[in-house]
Amino acid sequence: MGKKILIVGHSAKEHAIAIKLDSYESIEKIYVAPGNSAMSEFCECIDIREDDVSKLLEFVLENGIDLTIATSKTAIKADIADLFQANSQLIFAPTAVSSAFAVSRSVAKKLMYKLRIPTPRFAIFEKFQLAADYLKNASYPLLVGSDEFSDNSVHAVCSNISMAKRCLEDLFLSDEKKAVLEEFVNGHSFTLYVITDGYQALPLCACADYKFLEDGDGGLFTEGVGAFVPDYKVSENIVASIMNDVVYNILRALEKRETPYLGIIGVECVLTSDDNYITTGFTPFLKDHDAFAVLNSLDENFLDLFEACAVGSFADDYFYLKSSDLSSVSLVFTARQDGLIIEGLNSLDENTFVTHFSTRKNQYMEYETNKGRTLVVTHCAATLNGAKRRLYENVADINFKNKKYRTDICN
Repeated sequence: MGKKILIVGHSAKEHAIAIKLDSYESIEKIYVAPGNSAMSEFCECIDIREDDVSKLLEFVLENGIDLTIATSKTAIKADIADLFQANSQLIFAPTAVSSAFAVSRSVAKKLMYKLRIPTPRFAIFEKFQLAADYLKNASYPLLVGSDEFSDNSVHAVCSNISMAKRCLEDLFLSDEKKAVLEEFVNGHSFTLYVITDGYQALPLCACADYKFLEDGDGGLFTEGVGAFVPDYKVSENIVASIMNDVVYNILRALEKRETPYLGIIGVECVLTSDDNYITTGFTPFLKDHDAFAVLNSLDENFLDLFEACAVGSFADDYFYLKSSDLSSVSLVFTARQDGLIIEGLNSLDENTFVTHFSTRKNQYMEYETNKGRTLVVTHCAATLNGAKRRLYENVADINFKNKKYRTDICN
């Protein structure tokens, strides 16, 4: 009998890991809670909310689930890992307390300051007037945003005080409890992903990040609209420095608190020169826009890898991770409204992969957009140039009204 897996989440990153796991013969069935329409084509979607961790545990116990992979921030914040571990159920996910720095920007900034990890100058406010007063003497450009990143949160890189004040007003009017202000650092943005059992950590890969909505890094500042892997601009020395000075620095601090972090950590950085970087924040697990590219960069069985972390054999079983020697380029399609019919998804070649955010199927079995980020399209090839060229040839076939995507990924 093969293994039964539960993935907790509903977005593009969950879709990416489901596609990868679906190729393993050792897996009998993949459940996703709650999942989305695209995942329902090859997984069984379960109508349980990501934060209803008691009901998820009940489902796992009743259905003999061998491993749960909780990738959504909602489930992690609801402390699914702690509940499952207390009930002797294997889970690949960090606890709420250990992952606070990867979920909350304010917690991350305070932790980096305490551990002397270089990060842009920042300030945290819970009241509008105090934040507005800070703007008078701040350095610009300034990143103004809420405590957590999401597709609905307020984030903008502001070039002057009036723009920053408008952004702050929008932020507090949207019922946010905290505003995090930090000096925006220009440079090459990338994320180093690492996997850890809380004690040992190994780098997965460095991934170039595109966060601005418009070509040339203009427009809205988002969670991410494009990526490429491997990031040739990030040297082995930079990776070694991040592992030693950032990753192990944080893991040691968490271990001292007796709250080890189990899972994947994304260390978000800006390359300020060939040999220098600054750390801007963190993310739990992979991000939606780069998940498939990251997973495809490794020649590893991710079920075995995740299980090794969950059961505590990671340090004994893994001394390094094997690269796949594949290059990938990803971009995100954004839509201005819900319910637009998406055409052309069946015309893509076999090395072009589509992962979905929250698209839905209509009565004619056609996919329809969700407003905002709606699809991630990734092409994998032997070289980055080849991946980029074939990606843009393929995305020209995907159509819906007023479709939008960046045309300069990996230029």
